[in-house]
Amino acid sequence: MAELLDYLRRAVEDQASDLFIVAGGPVCEKLDKRVQPISEGRVFPKETQELILGIYALAGRDPERFLRSGDDDFSVSVPDLARFRVNTYRQRGSLAAVVRVVAFDIPDWKKMGIPPQVMALSEVSHGMVLVTGTAGSGKSTTQACVLDQINQTREAHIITLEDPIEYLHRDKKSIVSQREIAIDTEDYLSALRACLRQSPDVILLGEMRDGETIHTAMTAAETGHLLIATLHTKGAVNTIDRIVDSFPGSQQDQVRIQLSMVLHTVVSQQLLPGAEGNLVPAFEVMRMNNAIRSLIRDNKTHQIDNAIAAGSGEGMIAMDQSILTLYKEGRITKETAMVFSDNPEQMRRRIGA
Repeated sequence: MAELLDYLRRAVEDQASDLFIVAGGPVCEKLDKRVQPISEGRVFPKETQELILGIYALAGRDPERFLRSGDDDFSVSVPDLARFRVNTYRQRGSLAAVVRVVAFDIPDWKKMGIPPQVMALSEVSHGMVLVTGTAGSGKSTTQACVLDQINQTREAHIITLEDPIEYLHRDKKSIVSQREIAIDTEDYLSALRACLRQSPDVILLGEMRDGETIHTAMTAAETGHLLIATLHTKGAVNTIDRIVDSFPGSQQDQVRIQLSMVLHTVVSQQLLPGAEGNLVPAFEVMRMNNAIRSLIRDNKTHQIDNAIAAGSGEGMIAMDQSILTLYKEGRITKETAMVFSDNPEQMRRRIGA
């Protein structure tokens, strides 16, 4: 157990995002998207088993289900250190784990580089807000910051449905009920249906995995609740298309109409290599207006990017504009701006390369 705590402490002190425990190589941490060893030599299957069963002991969680299924996902808090999201799995017949470091305290949104246009979502009373991006792009942190702002400023009932719970929210002005899938409730769909009978004002849905859950989420947003959900998509256009494609073709026209009425905002984010070796977030923000509503309804989503670029006065941010701003502020290099741009040729002209 002492060795495990040393590794966890090292990851926190180094401000690493993840810790890797995999037999056959050293224990490693990921720092600014680079994996580097932190143990003296290779760890063997017996050692990884001891370390991983130690994590289960810290969490007070029975490892039997994991040992049967070969996969598990849960959170654990270590007093005076941090909170960790743990994914355990089998590989080549041995136990392995990836441990994500989650701070006890919700980060300051300004220090995290979250724009005011995103934090303004804390003032939205109803509708669907989607926070999207690839794994590890900072979606959970953005959601946590927006929820914390609601918690500080509104007298509301916030219900979160998560798998597992990452950031812990203490009651401030709001009451916060945090429900973990497979522990407090069976699955996302049944939890979402149940929470509609629990007088929620704000619902955080950790993930929308199928058409039925998406349909229930849209209904919740339609009936006067603010619903904030996550999708592993890149950009507003891809997000909207993914939602529509989750339904049979015969239902898609109706889904477009419903989505155009309930969707409030799509936030898409990615992490870029910073000029100082750190990671810097870039954001796209699409807010619903009449033009975008018509584009969704008429299946012309390919034109939405132009509407976002023209909508800066309405609180929208185009991804390339966010990247250009980061370059002008000296936070990313010219090369990074070009690589991550949706339109490298246009970016080249804008930065004068």
